[in-house]
Amino acid sequence: MSVSRIATRYAKSLVDLAQEQNKLDRVKTDIDNFLTATENREFEVMLKSPIIPPDKKQKVFTALFNDKFDEMTMAFLNIVVRKNRSEHLEAIARAFDKQYQQMNKVSTVTLTTATALTEEAIGQIKSKFLESSDTSEKIDIITKVNPDLIGGFVVEFDDKLYDASVAHKLEKLKKEFAN
Repeated sequence: MSVSRIATRYAKSLVDLAQEQNKLDRVKTDIDNFLTATENREFEVMLKSPIIPPDKKQKVFTALFNDKFDEMTMAFLNIVVRKNRSEHLEAIARAFDKQYQQMNKVSTVTLTTATALTEEAIGQIKSKFLESSDTSEKIDIITKVNPDLIGGFVVEFDDKLYDASVAHKLEKLKKEFAN
């Protein structure tokens, strides 16, 4: 079975259970914190290591998260580890996040610019996306700065990419002149 299928199924189970027990927002917070933890290289290696036995991984989870996570989240993590699927936990957490956003009609927009934007500019961009029929009722904007763009911006949302950067336009001109 593919990783995305495994992740989607486990995430769906967690979403359904959390919704049933009215803990969806609490579990969402736990999953966000778990995803933050996966940014640590050693933690990520531990999750994916077939050498480390499941009981040791469970002890690490208990030491790191037991006082901070809801008991349902902890039980879910332990089940996944016991089933020898810990290498998929990051993908499961990302699938959970995606399903949560779909349920709550939230579109995540990644906006990359050459220089940092002001809060006013971000607000104007957000309002344009809210007016659009391409996005959901709520918008979560993630801003990034990439000086290599030279100018302009790159927008990514819902598997769509719009590149209006100067670097992209220069690359297109280069190809046209080469032809």
